[in-house]
Amino acid sequence: MTIKRAVYLAAACVPTLLWAQSPGANFDGTWTTTMACDASTHMPAYQWTFVSTIASNTFHAQHGEEGGPGYLVIDGPVKPDGSAKLHAKGTVQAGKAGLVTQLKGNKYDYYIEATFSGNSGTGKRDEGAGILGRPCSFQFTKQTDTGAAPPLPPPPPPPPAQ
Repeated sequence: MTIKRAVYLAAACVPTLLWAQSPGANFDGTWTTTMACDASTHMPAYQWTFVSTIASNTFHAQHGEEGGPGYLVIDGPVKPDGSAKLHAKGTVQAGKAGLVTQLKGNKYDYYIEATFSGNSGTGKRDEGAGILGRPCSFQFTKQTDTGAAPPLPPPPPPPPAQ
């Protein structure tokens, strides 16, 4: 193959390779999710921190064991601009969370409006009419692993001469 032909082939392939890359792929990775909910009439305020992932622009997180008390799963697509409407569903941890969850067997579900940018993100629970949901906020932090061990501390200074 001549150099001229190789250059033409490379020039033809580069746009295709760039197009094939997902523009939101920079969000893919392991994240830490911190969820904080205000107190309500029936439940105290609480905060949970758990691992989540974004893979192929799809967010997934789980807290607790499926079907058990305090179980929560969050799923949804993350758009290339970082916006996301995530769906949360779970089981009440303890107590009476209100009339709606009592009718549904202590299960709940709601949506989260979230925004991701770089290595962080924020979200807010959709409270609907304000009657059925309480305010909950979300903080997302992307975990970075450089693969390098942290530097060792410097050795202690030698003892003074006596």
